[in-house]
Amino acid sequence: MLLLIPFMAGLISIMAALYFYFYVSKQKIGTPRMEEISDLIRRGAKTYLKIEYRTLAVFVIIISLALYFFIGFNVSLAYIFGSFCSALAGFLGMDIALKANVRTANAAKRGLNKAFSVGFYGGAVTGLAVVGLALMGISVVYYFFPDPKIVLGFSFGASSLALFAKAGGGIFTKTADIGADIVGKIEMNIPEDDPRNPAVIADNVGDNVGDVAGMGADLFDSYVASIVAAMILGSVALKETGIFIPLIISAAGILASIIGIYFVRANKNPSKSLNNGTYITCVIFALFSFIVVYFLNIDIGIFYAIVSGLIAGIIIGLTSDYYTSADKPPTLRTAEVSKAGAAINILTGFSYGSISVVPPLLGIAAATLVSFYFAGLFGIAMSAVGMLAIVGMIISADAYGPIVDNAKGIAEQSRLGKRVIGITDKLDEAGNTAKAITKGFAIGAAGLTVIALLAAYAEIVGIKTVDLLSPLVLSGALIGIAMPPLFSALTILGVGKNAFRMINEIRRQFKEIPGLIKGKAKPDYDKCIDIATKGALKELVLPGVLAIIVPLLVGFTLGKNALGGFLAGSILSGLTFALLMANAGGLWDNAKKYIEEGNLGGKGSEAHKAAVVGDMVGDPFKDTAGPSINTLLTVMSLVSSMFASLIAAYALIH
Repeated sequence: MLLLIPFMAGLISIMAALYFYFYVSKQKIGTPRMEEISDLIRRGAKTYLKIEYRTLAVFVIIISLALYFFIGFNVSLAYIFGSFCSALAGFLGMDIALKANVRTANAAKRGLNKAFSVGFYGGAVTGLAVVGLALMGISVVYYFFPDPKIVLGFSFGASSLALFAKAGGGIFTKTADIGADIVGKIEMNIPEDDPRNPAVIADNVGDNVGDVAGMGADLFDSYVASIVAAMILGSVALKETGIFIPLIISAAGILASIIGIYFVRANKNPSKSLNNGTYITCVIFALFSFIVVYFLNIDIGIFYAIVSGLIAGIIIGLTSDYYTSADKPPTLRTAEVSKAGAAINILTGFSYGSISVVPPLLGIAAATLVSFYFAGLFGIAMSAVGMLAIVGMIISADAYGPIVDNAKGIAEQSRLGKRVIGITDKLDEAGNTAKAITKGFAIGAAGLTVIALLAAYAEIVGIKTVDLLSPLVLSGALIGIAMPPLFSALTILGVGKNAFRMINEIRRQFKEIPGLIKGKAKPDYDKCIDIATKGALKELVLPGVLAIIVPLLVGFTLGKNALGGFLAGSILSGLTFALLMANAGGLWDNAKKYIEEGNLGGKGSEAHKAAVVGDMVGDPFKDTAGPSINTLLTVMSLVSSMFASLIAAYALIH
């Protein structure tokens, strides 16, 4: 009977997503030129996703066969189902984003409020579809296989697919973005979304495959992993009741998110509207959580654990907002020093990004201590569930970002006039801040989730402590610490190599296509999309495979205790790297936009040129490596838990 509650909450979420889907679909597209540009973006995005999913299908088959032979049929089936749900969530989110972008641009003709509503409700489809599919999926798997360790297979499917989707989408989008900026903005001195730029459509496509499909799959993964970790630890702490508590609390989070979405109303400050929706959702969720704890007659300490995670999430969001918003001191200071050149811009942005790591880590530390004090290891898991329960609202705000970014590009390419472009600029600025807050939130949530997964792994293999005085554990920890920087380096190098190919192609087209720079000929958009697609898929293979292979190698060679150290080390370095890169990247982006609004000399000034370089450094930081690390941590934790029993039995060192 209790299982029906999360299933119905997931179903309600899907129905609400469909309502917003039809609302957005009914809006007018606009001029034939707008429709043409929208079709180009749609075709490119769907081509990329088709090739990516076809490639990942092979990977899913290989992993599912390995799970079938080494662990069992039930886990293998749950893994396939988790992969499917994650892919479906990403596809549905991108599909509506591709419809909402042009409709938001057209709605901007009628003013800021109308355009904001279309863009945000488009994002709400992604947010509600992700949490709805996730909670329904977990409920279905547990109904047929009432064992949290089998549900772990569903989570592993979601996580492994999310890693490739986020990393691949991030490499794609930054390949196009950097190529378009270097040749277009710096060399040819043309606007960011000028239709003469051969990479402009690939850049618009990248916003969808990276920030909508990729981020949707990423938060789907963290959301599911937090619930499954809590189910495993709950089964130990409170038997069957402990299994259902995270599911019912997540159901309460879905209902709170739906109510919060309806409270988001456009005004002159889109960022304030998005933040207000998040705060309202948090308050409603806290109230619902208390009601759940009261009526289930469980320890009030679990409620305190849930609230501690929620507060930590707010701290992370406020920190990201402060360090990335265009009207806050760090961004303004970084813009100001850009007058001294790109080097000072980069040093300042990097330093502020490093400082921005401190409040979130303190918040996660406090949430861990409070939740453990009141409810033990299960409390830590519930703290992660508490932070992620409102993810429906968080993803809605995040998906709004790439929708309005695309809307701005479509408005510029369709030459809709300064007033309309100005409105889309204002929406885009709020979108950049929203994306930065969401990335910080996703990283923090993954931090608590992987701490809970570490506890779940320790429970499965019977580890009581991770002893750093043990040479084996210390060796494992050092290898774990090395993983996030290695993964970051490989993905950023992938962006660099692919961007190099893209830059050469853009230069070739400007040189060889007569009349292109004068606007008398059309560029070959498809060629740039093809380069971004093939390069992204090629470059994501190695980091993706390492995420699965390395923890298994550590576990089977050095033993279960060393693997515990490996997971602990990766968590500590991963959170630091991920928060630094996400926040520094968002700061550099908004510093550039601040100058482009006419400040400090405006576009074409020396400060602007320096800020553009800083933004290009920040692009793979905030959209490729940074947000992919949290998925990396989840995948490595889940691989360890999935194979924990085999590692405990067959490791070379016991």
